[in-house]
Amino acid sequence: MGRISRICILGGGTAGWMSAAALSRKFKGLDLEITLVESDQIGTVGVGEATLPHIRLFNQALGIDEQNFMKSTEATFKLGIQFCDWGRLGDHYIHPFGDYGLPLDDLDFHQFWLRSRQGGNKVRLSDYSYPVLAAEKGRFRIPEGDVNTIGSNFGYAYQFDASLYARFLRSYSEENGTRRVEGRVNDVELDGETGAVRSVTLESGAKIEADLFVDCSGFRGLLIEQALETGYEDWSHWLPCNRAIAVPCESRGELLPYTRATARTAGWQWRIPLQHRTGNGHVYWNEFISDDEATSQLMSSLEGPSLADPKQLFFKTGRRKKFWNRNVVSIGLSAGFLEPLESTSIHLIQEGITALVELFPIDAIEAQDIAEYNDRMALNFERVRDFLLLHYVATQRDDSEMWRYFRSMELPDSLQEKISAWTARGYVLKYEFGTFLPPSWVAVMLGQNLVPESHDPRVDRYDMTTMMERLERIRMETAQAVAATPSQAEFLQQYGAASGSRPVLAAGH
Repeated sequence: MGRISRICILGGGTAGWMSAAALSRKFKGLDLEITLVESDQIGTVGVGEATLPHIRLFNQALGIDEQNFMKSTEATFKLGIQFCDWGRLGDHYIHPFGDYGLPLDDLDFHQFWLRSRQGGNKVRLSDYSYPVLAAEKGRFRIPEGDVNTIGSNFGYAYQFDASLYARFLRSYSEENGTRRVEGRVNDVELDGETGAVRSVTLESGAKIEADLFVDCSGFRGLLIEQALETGYEDWSHWLPCNRAIAVPCESRGELLPYTRATARTAGWQWRIPLQHRTGNGHVYWNEFISDDEATSQLMSSLEGPSLADPKQLFFKTGRRKKFWNRNVVSIGLSAGFLEPLESTSIHLIQEGITALVELFPIDAIEAQDIAEYNDRMALNFERVRDFLLLHYVATQRDDSEMWRYFRSMELPDSLQEKISAWTARGYVLKYEFGTFLPPSWVAVMLGQNLVPESHDPRVDRYDMTTMMERLERIRMETAQAVAATPSQAEFLQQYGAASGSRPVLAAGH
């Protein structure tokens, strides 16, 4: 196959239009023809409303104006995720997008906190975290100044309407030269010699040929699986939840800058506050709860009237055996599925696009580029899988069949190593590649009552009284910084990111 001059993206939605936006921007002026095929008759999953801080880099790389994007997608700011009832019933903690306290002499702050407990410190580690305290009080501002100061050593993400984001990126992509074709695929033609995809034929009879295909056709995997029979690595034995019910409802009360994940007897429930509505869903394992009961649990816990009928989703946790096979790259749900417990769906789309841009085969598709892409994406999926599984196994719950299943599970070696290093002395094994940095692992392990037996011995050289005074100073500075922060609703208004679809409420109302 010669020079790559034609790309066909199959499927719209978030994955398709994020791919089109990035490729049309990054390769503008390279005489690359980009066509996106989608059908208005085929619905998108469109429930991926919560994101990780990496999405800001994606938007910035496209030159997207933050205020305009937020108004267009009914977005809110997100400082982290609140987990309720995971360690024990009644527990709750926030996994923040930021570190705790401030490091000293290159030693992690949580190590000083672990030692301070021996001196009688009863203060939560979370009380030294600006994003946790700001989230708990419904406040937000953009970090500014030195990242080594309290109130600036954190990141933020967004909660937005995924279908509005796809529409926003469609306009952007078309302005950058992407051609959209309406239609459903009727037939896929493979090359008799290479086995690569030569063309797709639509129901209208139109044939679209391309050198490289990006499969964003969702769970069906129209090219990567149905045409190329790539195969799927099933991870259901580790993450067995296999269904979800999703429904939006009217917003009530304060606009909170965090997503909530509440553990249930056979799964968990999400709550994602947007400017114009609240997104809700129940992810569950159908072996231990019926669809009707799962729907009933969700509908009875909504904070306001529902705005649509509940939508049922079926999935199997895992990933394709190859993400890039011959001349097809799968991105989004066609590449694999991991439940949205840590808002990784859109992030894994972004990782796939970033890797494709970096390894893009301008002259020809090379075997080593395919291998590198597949290795990189496999690592991404596996490390997210381990982090999600941590939530289920770091638990004291045994009140239902599902929780008892997880308590007796044999873990992947990669996760067992992380847990063992942590429980011994609070050490978090660092990865060169991986979505979640050490503070995220600290948040979940401590939040779910996995307290280390000891700490890093290097902190023992510090005088206990001096160390306790320093911790108290950081706690006070953190509380003062949060007290000076406006509510999220007020900040959206000041910042020019409010869509106008929601009345501005005073804090606490």
